[in-house]
Amino acid sequence: MSSNSAHIVHQIHQEFKDLIEYVTGKESQTRTAYEVELTLFRRLLALGAQLLYLFFVQRAADCPPGPVSAPDGTRLTNQGKRRRSYFSIFGKVQFRRHYFHAVGQEGICPLDAELSLPPHCYSDLLRDFAEYSTTTESYGESNRILEHILGLSISKQALETAVEEDAVDVEAFYEQKAVPSPATEGSILVIQADGKGVPMVRDEPADQPARRAKGQKKTKKKESVVTAIYTVEPYVRTPQQMANALLRDQEQGEESERESIQSQRPAPVGKEVRATMYGKDLAIERLAKRVTFREGEHIQHRAALTDGAEPLQGRILAAFPDFELILDIIHAIEYLWDAANALLGETHSDRTAWVKEQLLCILSGQTETVIQTLEGLVQDPSTSPTQQEVLNTTIGYYRRNLPYMRYDRYLARGWPISTGVVEGACGHLVKDRMERSGMRWTKSGAQAILELRAVRVNGDWDTYHSFRRQCQHQRLYSSRSSVPATTETIVLKKAA
Repeated sequence: MSSNSAHIVHQIHQEFKDLIEYVTGKESQTRTAYEVELTLFRRLLALGAQLLYLFFVQRAADCPPGPVSAPDGTRLTNQGKRRRSYFSIFGKVQFRRHYFHAVGQEGICPLDAELSLPPHCYSDLLRDFAEYSTTTESYGESNRILEHILGLSISKQALETAVEEDAVDVEAFYEQKAVPSPATEGSILVIQADGKGVPMVRDEPADQPARRAKGQKKTKKKESVVTAIYTVEPYVRTPQQMANALLRDQEQGEESERESIQSQRPAPVGKEVRATMYGKDLAIERLAKRVTFREGEHIQHRAALTDGAEPLQGRILAAFPDFELILDIIHAIEYLWDAANALLGETHSDRTAWVKEQLLCILSGQTETVIQTLEGLVQDPSTSPTQQEVLNTTIGYYRRNLPYMRYDRYLARGWPISTGVVEGACGHLVKDRMERSGMRWTKSGAQAILELRAVRVNGDWDTYHSFRRQCQHQRLYSSRSSVPATTETIVLKKAA
């Protein structure tokens, strides 16, 4: 052990003795639990910084035993030691390590490769902590949380940069991620897709008017395409049971029946959700890769659910010919409610009964009968032009989606008929983070957050970041045994 290391060890031992005295000495009798806990936390952070510094000093003490060469084989000479700043969860740690250089070559520090240090000054663990917070909170709030807990503050720009850099390996991660064991999988492979708008940064003209014109919105939105994949066991229901569950009847008997249905419903297995700002084609391509991994002899049925948007349906049909396309029943019901509201009004006592009667027909495979009923109402002389317009919209929606509304068959087979998983993802994965008050996004910034948020929602956070660190190490050090000597390009300040 060098004299410098011995001095650091002596300081650490003394600090630890001081901590023992702090909690056992006479003055500890007058301290509150909060005061002691907070003081210990702050002093243990400082002790962690000393221990981390000792680790770096020990590792940097010895010069590499063999010759150090550039990637092209040029022999590099030792230029002494160069300083490296490392911003950890304990605060800023600075140490010096051996630096090698030759004319016309990029200087390298072999220890950086040995320790798998990140390219910038932030530690991987500090980035992990900060980015985990950004998946649920704004950048500003994430920074305030770090400052409150660790006494550290990262600039908003640096945090945004870190998120974008650390999201680049998400696609590669999911391309190699293991799938659940066939023994645990359900026999129905289900895919779902939907879209959710994200408010984007808007380029305002220099001569922006003092007041926007009627209908001119302050923000613009770009669609993020959300996909979900999972397997599930069959769950057979009758049209009556499904209607009761969907309409949430408040009669005691039917309410009890609905709760029984919900409690018996098999849970999805291996559910994964993703979202992309780069269009439907990319979303479907990524989904198709995961479908390939999930296929096997254990899969007996394949169901694809969408909300009825033609561009998405067309892509699903083309990319997944072995899947049966199903129209989300919730969207089908919404059109029924629109028709009921137009005909009877939103407060009419017969409105729910009328909707239930038509819904039972739809769930029983008799959507054509419902269409004929609506067409008859359109022809009724007492139906107003406004009512006719609403009814024709519902008729058109049902006619176009008729091949995907065979609910009697789906229910008898125990298939899901609702896009609840992807609808939930649109809300939880996208809306809850991306549409908070005042938030505006660039395309790349939104995509980075959506990637990391999906990793967290899918329960893959630790596994992904282990994979990401391996990819980072390979990018930095695969072509050489060392790393370029880095400079501090990002500023992290110690909170006052």
